[in-house]
Amino acid sequence: MKFTILLLIAFDLLFSSYLSNKSCKECHKTIYEEYQYSYHSKGYFKDMLHKKIADKISLKKYDCAVCHMPAADNLKSLVKGEKRPDKTNVTNSDAISCFFCHTIAYVKKAHKFNLNIKARQSEDYKPSLFGSLENPDDNNKHSSLHSPIYDKFVCSGCHSHKRNGNDLLIFDSKMSGSKECIKCHMPLVPGGNENMNKRARTKHHSHYFPGIHSKEMREKAIDLKVAIDKKSGVVVTLINKMPHPLILQAAREMFLKVEIERDGKKIWSNSKDKSAVFKYSYLKGDKPIIIPYSATSYSFVNNLKPKEKKIFNYKIDKLHKGDKVIISFYMIFAKTECLKDIDYMESGLDKPILVKKIVKMVK
Repeated sequence: MKFTILLLIAFDLLFSSYLSNKSCKECHKTIYEEYQYSYHSKGYFKDMLHKKIADKISLKKYDCAVCHMPAADNLKSLVKGEKRPDKTNVTNSDAISCFFCHTIAYVKKAHKFNLNIKARQSEDYKPSLFGSLENPDDNNKHSSLHSPIYDKFVCSGCHSHKRNGNDLLIFDSKMSGSKECIKCHMPLVPGGNENMNKRARTKHHSHYFPGIHSKEMREKAIDLKVAIDKKSGVVVTLINKMPHPLILQAAREMFLKVEIERDGKKIWSNSKDKSAVFKYSYLKGDKPIIIPYSATSYSFVNNLKPKEKKIFNYKIDKLHKGDKVIISFYMIFAKTECLKDIDYMESGLDKPILVKKIVKMVK
């Protein structure tokens, strides 16, 4: 009961007026354009994978809205199943909007998922937007205020943890604050944060939010080290360089592939090594379930903790001089079984994407 009351408080926006994403473009063109390429801007109407998963869970309720459509003026109705997402309603179609993120007053830690508590606004006053600038400028659309949570906690309202209705942890970033998030996903880039570049500011935090969809970020995420011995075989060290687990979302899969070629032919691979496949699988009772919304337990878990390394020792008899050892690490946006479950095989999101590759010859 207590959690429900807190949730309803979090839903109550109490704003004098909503500022759409497009309205921000007038003064913050560069940031707006960065944001348009981010997954914060996509949500239910532009991210088909998310939409299909949400619709598979329920065609009535849309309780994913708490994090994926948080500025919705009909949020309580969406969660209760009284309303469906409405593309003509800008507070719905703006997804994780500029206005939402910049009006978070504080983040309340809770058992099932954290709550973003919104700033209360009087009806006849223009809204106040929060940010990390020490001495921000006001304008005719909003007042601007510095808030310390934008350096420390603002990401942790959604990017922290999530438990389903059966109290099973189905998302856990292992991060309690936002400093590391901002360091990697909102790096400082050239250019001021306003079109007029007031006060000669020369840098701003990127709002592209690069992540798993960025090739550069994927390459930074992991490291591979290889040692080869003709007598004992191949030793591969996989290092998760991130401050959060390797796998965060239930749809994802990653795997390490090790192959040995001799005279142009594959003579060995680690294809049967389950410990080299990183993913989550779930059960509902004793039956497999793909989308963990109603899962009761795990059937398979293999992940790497933040900064953790794992050593794979493959004992291979009689490696020959000139044998080629190929070590590759791949990621998959959505597992095949997930795409089949939501009838979205045409997306091709189960195609493995190469993250890193090392080729060595046996000497």
